[in-house]
Amino acid sequence: MKKIVLSIVALVAFSWHIGSQEIAPYIEIGKSNKNIEQVSDDILSVLNENSYTILGSYNPANKKSLKVIVFTRPDIENAVVKVADRGALAAAFKVGLVQKNDVVTISYTNPDYFFRAYLRDSYGQYKSTFDNFTKDLRTTFEIVGMDFTPFGGGVEADRLKKYHYKIMMPYFTDPVTLNEFSSFQEGLEVIESNLKAKKGETVLVYKILYNNEKVAVFGVGLGNQEEGEAYFLPTIGEDHIAAMPYEIILQDKTATMLHGKYRLALHWPDLSMGTFMKIMSTPGDIEDALKGLCELSEADKESL
Repeated sequence: MKKIVLSIVALVAFSWHIGSQEIAPYIEIGKSNKNIEQVSDDILSVLNENSYTILGSYNPANKKSLKVIVFTRPDIENAVVKVADRGALAAAFKVGLVQKNDVVTISYTNPDYFFRAYLRDSYGQYKSTFDNFTKDLRTTFEIVGMDFTPFGGGVEADRLKKYHYKIMMPYFTDPVTLNEFSSFQEGLEVIESNLKAKKGETVLVYKILYNNEKVAVFGVGLGNQEEGEAYFLPTIGEDHIAAMPYEIILQDKTATMLHGKYRLALHWPDLSMGTFMKIMSTPGDIEDALKGLCELSEADKESL
């Protein structure tokens, strides 16, 4: 009997340990002496050859030393959109390239981290799909590098579904409403029109469209030199460049974004409060930029 009790205690302790292990938001594939465009071409090539969908790419903060490549895969797109509360945000994954001197560091967003954070209680329903995706990504990127070192801070696995930075800070479930439209089609047209015009010095990096589900995700580069990526990235850390671009999600008639105090903290979980305070205006600046993309122009209003 004593042995049975001890075995149960040991099992519970082991399960608690596994659940409490920290997961990092990024994985470093390795470093390269090629220039950033050559590395980018290598990444695009291996993704295409392994049946991933390239969604877009850009240079955050308009810096040639920084590049992000956004991609997805049909099985992931089809799974995450079934999670009604903004699950489609988990469809896009990013490779980040950072060139310092003559060396390019290659990293990507850790699927296990972001699936747990964005899908929360629904994560377990599609775990086998997600595990296969994670395994396949590593196999794909082994052509480019062999390090696969987690970095960027960490959050306990069982805390990610209810992650927030500090007490009184927002959660995933506290999004910012950017606008309410008369229809999904109107929202789509307004956002696309404003992005085409590069309103607020923004740039469309990628779009994922689910017509049947009336869901669209827009990845938006923030080009304003005083309030956008050029302002906050050098302060909080360009090594986490795969955090960008920021997203708008349109579901039916409602356009929302993740609150800046949640999304920035999730992508920079090791950020000190002192550093966070240095960019205290950034969540509001991002909200203003993305709200601007969801506003009807005078021409739009007249045509209604």
